[in-house]
Amino acid sequence: MKSDRLLSILLLLQTRGRVPAHELADRLEVSVRTIYRDIEALSASGVPVYAERGRHGGIELLAGFRTDVTGLTADESRALFILAAQGAHAALGLDAALDSALRKVMAALPAPHRPAAEVTGRRILVDATRWRSGPLGAVDLQLLQDAVFSDRRLRLRYRHSGEREPRTYTVDPYGLVAKAGVWYLVADRRGAPRLFRADRVLSARLLDEPVRRRAGVELADAWEVLRRQVEEREDGVEVTVRVRRELLDLFRRMVAAQLTALPDDDGESAWVTARLSYPVLRAVRQLLAFSDRVEVLDPPEARAELLAGARSVTALYEGASPVAD
Repeated sequence: MKSDRLLSILLLLQTRGRVPAHELADRLEVSVRTIYRDIEALSASGVPVYAERGRHGGIELLAGFRTDVTGLTADESRALFILAAQGAHAALGLDAALDSALRKVMAALPAPHRPAAEVTGRRILVDATRWRSGPLGAVDLQLLQDAVFSDRRLRLRYRHSGEREPRTYTVDPYGLVAKAGVWYLVADRRGAPRLFRADRVLSARLLDEPVRRRAGVELADAWEVLRRQVEEREDGVEVTVRVRRELLDLFRRMVAAQLTALPDDDGESAWVTARLSYPVLRAVRQLLAFSDRVEVLDPPEARAELLAGARSVTALYEGASPVAD
């Protein structure tokens, strides 16, 4: 709708200052000619907006002009108040700032939308942490934030999973990403994108050197490359198992992240077949938690790994003495 587009232009000009007409046209998916017609409409309605042509020209509001825009729709109002349930702002130390911002937005909302926005904050809760994900280590994001926003290089002492000794890296940060309740630092190391879990950063120090990011690469671009690498890695182990049907619901919840094919349950068979994917062979020992109610059918090396794990547990308890209180 034209009214929505005019409001969008006004908001962009208020937040960005001078904006080239072709950039407004790209953002709003219209022609440059349409943008100039919209500018004429804004001017006719009393908004002090003008266009300056030339290489460094653009469209701009008269210096000092501000307006309280209250043109949010009902759905936009609800969307803003769902932000309060995300949880990421608390980890960044911005929970008080978000509460304050939402109060200001509430005051600026059209009166008919206020009740719906307020109810949304009470009725919608988003908890990004997965079930049974295990306790996460303490995370201090402050220094990582400082590196991200100050555009400086960062030296990390970082402990990889499965390694006792930490390693030291000098990295060029792009930003922070929260995925399923876990924070990651996305950074380049020697010109290649790398992913660092924030709770495995033992120490971090800002360097005096400016960050050296690859030209034209933004956080979203680097994250997409890294996300695909994690999700499409080829060194995983595909495992076929059979599960006692009475355990099926619990099994599906506990191994949801590893399931590649949902169990086919006909409602009658005592056993149900499922397929799982693990990043490394040793990870199949997770299935020992199900005792004799889950059996690995294939591949043989996965069966051998579970047998080795079961023997280790047996040897531990057969040779252990009771611990006195």
